Amino acid sequence: MDTTWRKEYLLENLGCANCAAKMEEQINKLGEIKNVSVNFVTKTLFIEVLATKAESQLIEEINQIVTRIEPDVVVYDKNSLEQRRSAEKQKNTKKLTLKSLDQEIIKIALAIAIFAVALIFPFYSLIELSLFVLSYIIAGHKVLLRAVRNIFRGQLFDENFLMTLATLGAFAIGEYPEAVAVMLFYLIGEYFQDLAVDRSRKSITDLLKIKSDYANLATEKEIIKVIPESVKRGDTIIVKPGEKIPLDGEIISGSSTVDTSNITGEAVPRGVKSGDTVLSGFVNNYGLLTVRVTKEYKESTVARILDLVQNASSKKAPTENFITKFAKYYTPFIVVFALLVAFIPPLLFADASLADWVYRALIFLVISCPCALVISIPLGFFGGIGAASKNGILIKGGNYLEALNYVDTIVFDKTGTLTEGVFKVTQKTPAAGFSEQELLKYAVAAETYSNHPIAKSILQAYEGEIVRDKVESFQEIAGQGIKVKIANEEILVGNNKLMLNENIKYLEPIATGTVVHVAVNQQYVGFLVISDQVKLDSRPAITALKKLGIKQNVMLTGDKKEIGTKIAAELGIDQVLTELLPHQKVEKLEKLLQEKSTKSKIAFVGDGINDTPALARADIGIAMGGLGSDAVIELADIVLMTDEPTKIVSAIKIAKQTKRVVWQNIFFAFGVKLIILLFGVFGLATMWEAVFADVGVALLAVLNAMRVLNANYSVE
Repeated sequence: MDTTWRKEYLLENLGCANCAAKMEEQINKLGEIKNVSVNFVTKTLFIEVLATKAESQLIEEINQIVTRIEPDVVVYDKNSLEQRRSAEKQKNTKKLTLKSLDQEIIKIALAIAIFAVALIFPFYSLIELSLFVLSYIIAGHKVLLRAVRNIFRGQLFDENFLMTLATLGAFAIGEYPEAVAVMLFYLIGEYFQDLAVDRSRKSITDLLKIKSDYANLATEKEIIKVIPESVKRGDTIIVKPGEKIPLDGEIISGSSTVDTSNITGEAVPRGVKSGDTVLSGFVNNYGLLTVRVTKEYKESTVARILDLVQNASSKKAPTENFITKFAKYYTPFIVVFALLVAFIPPLLFADASLADWVYRALIFLVISCPCALVISIPLGFFGGIGAASKNGILIKGGNYLEALNYVDTIVFDKTGTLTEGVFKVTQKTPAAGFSEQELLKYAVAAETYSNHPIAKSILQAYEGEIVRDKVESFQEIAGQGIKVKIANEEILVGNNKLMLNENIKYLEPIATGTVVHVAVNQQYVGFLVISDQVKLDSRPAITALKKLGIKQNVMLTGDKKEIGTKIAAELGIDQVLTELLPHQKVEKLEKLLQEKSTKSKIAFVGDGINDTPALARADIGIAMGGLGSDAVIELADIVLMTDEPTKIVSAIKIAKQTKRVVWQNIFFAFGVKLIILLFGVFGLATMWEAVFADVGVALLAVLNAMRVLNANYSVE
């Protein structure tokens, strides 16, 4: 079996979405590569490599590819503190000079001024041409240089090459003003497009700023500020009011409320005190907390969340893969078609002007860049994943986000998923002559030394004083209950079999749950019913899922038939299967998978280790409140940060909104380009419209993609 190592690199200065796609394609062709993903939004390269390949050799090969495609990009190890600090230092140095975008504005303004002078004032044709050329060079010299450099590197059909070819072609046929104006319009559009992409990136990455930049480490002599990565398990840290908790830990002293919204998506503050567990990413509201660290940074909640969300791009949606492949063939096809448009009509028709048809062909070249699609679609999917994270939902890839659109059956585990998973005394029925308090008192006396969940629920329900040192004898009767002697009283606590064996007449309860009978000195005292409580939002979740188009909700449980049937009826579950062992749950899921249609998907929702086989087998595995279990997080495709079933509804809403926005962008981009192409062929469009169809459409598509982040996904 091949072993692999994984690495994540930052691609500083990555500014071209089309270039990012080319990098991914070419890096993927390197030997011994299993998986590659370049995320244009977060400027990251995720790579999975066979263990036989040395990292030093790989990084050299990657640098060669990246430099060839986009020379300004710097590659460095995301997890290397030394490299990260070096990159930050370079960034801070650059801030002392004019920003590159501001420099672009100055150049464009100067070019526009010279262009305006050439247009407004009458000059001899040679001077006029010189002014136009000067304006063109000031505005577009970077585009020209990149185009020439890329030609020598074999990088044809990128936006620089296309704009250079189109504008130089306009000069060649005497359309000087239009050549300069198109270059200016293109650069202005690129400026605003870069601005929109940067803001989009910031909006998305701001959602992931849940990590604290430092930790207040308490030493024997003082408190020092250190990076979270340097803190060890067992160290003590101080969390001041208003600070993010940097690492998972247990509170040693202090009390406060914490804002958990960064992790769970829930805005309601949670009270914490000494002995409570707190997670990295929580914000301490007002109290001073002393915390003993229980997990190092790389194992902390924040690190795991950031890893899951930021690496989600390595699992691309089918739509993303399609567009990437399409863009690869689309641009060369348009260029070839442009050549045919330029030269075939003049050869076939005597009255066809070569200059006129070359101009029409140039329109094709301007419009052919697929930037609107290459930028906006990854932004849409990453925006969807970011919106999910904001709502306390971790989706491990665009493929799972897209697959949620096709879910028509959801299979739920019961305990801990639709119910609280915590036993409580829900009914107290004393026999004649006894009170509820007496019934509980005798039950508690017998269950004092038991660690069984049912015993614990009885102890929690009792409000009186629990005396533990008067038990004289304790006997556990397998499959029936317990017999305890305290002073002169013999107490029996158990099921109906215990009552029958002791010849005690008991009440037949009409209740759903575990029934515990109590008798003292052979006299029946009454019974308690212990039940697992249904979660408050389980019913609203099932109702909302049906409104979203989920055809079938199925519940699998190991509980008795009467318990499972009652809960299913209470929640509106379509199908319930009871008294199942863990392997039988997988068998039932397999049957449902065999019966489903080819396009539809089945999701399984579970909360514990025993659900991992089903989570792995389902089309989409959803872990309910699975942060505490590494196995569940590893196997689940979607992890809900809280125990709320309504988060599933939010996840599906986000998936549907993402799909709508992505396809709006696809149809809009193709629609506008196709219309301008047709107009161009018939001589009804100019290069101005062509530039709008390129950079203008890209800008609008980027802005549309950001709607995914700002929509409301709550359950109404």
